[in-house]
Amino acid sequence: MRQPTAIVIGGGIGGLTAAVALDRRGWSVTVLERAAAPASGVGHPATSEGGARRGGAGIGLAPNALRALDTLAAGDAVRARAARQATGELRLPSGRRLARTDDAAAVRRFGGPVLVAHRADLIALLAARLPDGAVRTASPAALVDPGDPASGARPARVRVAGGEGEELTADLVVAADGIHSAVRRTLFPGHPAPRYAGFTAWRMVVPALDSPWTAHETWGPGGLWGTVPLHDGRVYAFATAAVPPGGRADDDERAELLRRFGDWHHPVPAVLAAVDPAAVLRNDVHTVAAPPPAFHRGRVALLGDAVHPMTPNLGQGGCQAIEDAVVLAYQAAPDGDLAAALAAYTRQRLPRTMEVVRRAERIGRLTTWRSRPACALRTALMAATALPRGLRRLRPGGTPTAPDLALRALDGIADWTPPTATYAAEARGTRTAELPKEHE
Repeated sequence: MRQPTAIVIGGGIGGLTAAVALDRRGWSVTVLERAAAPASGVGHPATSEGGARRGGAGIGLAPNALRALDTLAAGDAVRARAARQATGELRLPSGRRLARTDDAAAVRRFGGPVLVAHRADLIALLAARLPDGAVRTASPAALVDPGDPASGARPARVRVAGGEGEELTADLVVAADGIHSAVRRTLFPGHPAPRYAGFTAWRMVVPALDSPWTAHETWGPGGLWGTVPLHDGRVYAFATAAVPPGGRADDDERAELLRRFGDWHHPVPAVLAAVDPAAVLRNDVHTVAAPPPAFHRGRVALLGDAVHPMTPNLGQGGCQAIEDAVVLAYQAAPDGDLAAALAAYTRQRLPRTMEVVRRAERIGRLTTWRSRPACALRTALMAATALPRGLRRLRPGGTPTAPDLALRALDGIADWTPPTATYAAEARGTRTAELPKEHE
């Protein structure tokens, strides 16, 4: 029997997860990544989701994403290269603590901890699970024809730019080509493009700091700063600020961050002192302008930022792309009805991801408040909800301990389980159920 073929446009985290999942299901997979060079520090392609060159940023992996990776026999390898957030604090720029949480709260609430990994590490780990030659770099691709799943005579057609303009055909195309997805525009030309969410984001990774510090997210007027550890001692930091879209610093982005955050509490100044200005990534944040008509058309499935871009405030952008990939592969049996599979994919993923988009955007709007009265109100609200009603307690020194405060927004999200009903091996103490590798 002929092995069905799939083309994945975009070699980011969502695209590579889809490629691995489809490969395990029995599809012959080719990944087309536009970036010419591999991600910084690893021998694998840079991500397309959120833009190329993403070798210098971290990614939060909540239990829902880790369970999805467990179905690909990749979850434990990811855990080995990720840092558990043992303790985290919510602060004000002065250093005042509003609340504290720990990873035990996530385990209780969601069945596993929230981890932070380096994006390049995750990309390398996923790419290594694909057959040799499956990932083609320097291969920007355009959808020519979405094909017709009801007709075996009309496969999807993709043109690879460069050279003579090679044209490929496939039984299935997965579009993981990021926020400004060209495939999405081709499939739904009249649909509104993602809109600016009202703030821009900076990300950076620096060497281990000399003095002790605690993972935190700090909210100030019109922006926030977060600092978390990576598994190898390096530090991942991120910041957002409510500014007009399309801006760039006149000097460099490190200098811009110093102007905005340089007088905030430790370890913010230490991170800024350690970062190479050229290593600071800056991207405007976009979100869904209107729910799409579907997550598929013809033989093409949209995935991740290409169909549901969201603000980073729940740490779910990459997690939802990983979920997409696993659900798509589960539905798309190699010898099954592709039209029914893609319809089921849309039916399962569209309402869920749109709810995550809405929740993330609500939190994102709160981070843009900048007036003194608005910030005072926000601080009072955050402190008042530090614990569920009736359970407030104070740690020594008077700071509310709030192991569930930062997690409450993830209810119904981080507790998701994939269709194979696997569980995080670390949380359950058993091996995980895996998506079958049907062509072995």
